[in-house]
Amino acid sequence: MIMTSGHYNSERILVVASHPDDDILGCGGIMSRFRNICTFKVVFIAEGSTCRFTSIDSDKAKEAIELRSKCAEKALHRLGVSSYKFYNLPCGRLDQEPQIKINKIIEKEISNFKPDVVLTHSNSDSNKDHTKVYDATIIATRPQTSVKDVYSYEVLSSSEWGFSESFSPNVFYKLSEVDLIDKWKSLKLYETEIQQWPHPRSKEGVYSLAKIRGSQSGVDFAEAFKLVRSFR
Repeated sequence: MIMTSGHYNSERILVVASHPDDDILGCGGIMSRFRNICTFKVVFIAEGSTCRFTSIDSDKAKEAIELRSKCAEKALHRLGVSSYKFYNLPCGRLDQEPQIKINKIIEKEISNFKPDVVLTHSNSDSNKDHTKVYDATIIATRPQTSVKDVYSYEVLSSSEWGFSESFSPNVFYKLSEVDLIDKWKSLKLYETEIQQWPHPRSKEGVYSLAKIRGSQSGVDFAEAFKLVRSFR
């Protein structure tokens, strides 16, 4: 399915991300494209920083969490998104959290925000925090909620590294060059996460993926998604 013209019409879109920056990597382009049409909310389940520290309660770990949150706020504001929530569960340790705890977080967000569409991680990602959030999202979006569509997005240096099962998109959203620039400039605000080429999380990596997905769908640039379920 190739979406080259407006598909959403004043819909409410909930983005469920494991960590701050996953949202921009996965769907920053369509947040830019639909910023004046749809209402977005982004929910971050884990904080994205303490997996790099021996103690998650150290001062340096707490400073890293605060910095990551500020980067997320700046990135989302740049894309015109003013609604977001940080739950700050421990990064890299979601497999130690009860599944029902994460389920309930997402269920609460769906109940309060009443989204038409939910965007979340792929179950083929190599990052186990991502797959834990995917599982919780699938449970939270069972029938009889406001949700009409659930999509998975891809996250560079995770989705393509799930070698046992690769990300297989079936929906492509055309991006303008402006959308892609917005995505990159928002991502670049996460200074600690940007790498040099040939790392996937480089400017060249972001642009290359957009071009590949565009080539697969007959346009210059695109973001790719997998439709997981639809109740339309």
